[in-house]
Amino acid sequence: MAQTRTALRYAKAVLDLAKDQNAAEVVHADMKSIANAVEASTDLKDMLLSAVVPSATKKSALLAVFTGLDKLSINLIDTLISNKRIDILGTVAEQYNELFNEGEGKQVATVTTAVSLTEELEAKVLAKVKELTGKEAEILSVVDESILGGFILRVGDMQYDASIANKLNKLKREFTLN
Repeated sequence: MAQTRTALRYAKAVLDLAKDQNAAEVVHADMKSIANAVEASTDLKDMLLSAVVPSATKKSALLAVFTGLDKLSINLIDTLISNKRIDILGTVAEQYNELFNEGEGKQVATVTTAVSLTEELEAKVLAKVKELTGKEAEILSVVDESILGGFILRVGDMQYDASIANKLNKLKREFTLN
């Protein structure tokens, strides 16, 4: 919890600086890249969390992995290293993206399906999200075969579960109650 609050403070500071320098969109692209890489790579997470790996090595590794970063993104990495907080880089990036999307009136809609989304279905989901929330959305598609079919839509704190597994569980509960 404290780590999230700290990450939020760093993210707000970077967003304010980026807005002042008209670089919020560029830094947003950097932060999306960083957040996705940290989330996807256990090696990268382990390196950031490691107390054995020297800060200079962490910095050079990050700059080698993330080439072409904006100077504000590089300054964030430098600041996190000098404050011995580089372990929260992924969380800072996620928080930045949330704040940026909020400011732009966008949101991230997570759609879980049993098979990958087609472009046609993705367009329908985007239209439904806009209808429900009144905001533009970015789709994050997750494939989970255990839902059997249908979909689960999560937008902010709202969830709509139209999965086959959920319907089967409801039916099962109805039969066990009677």
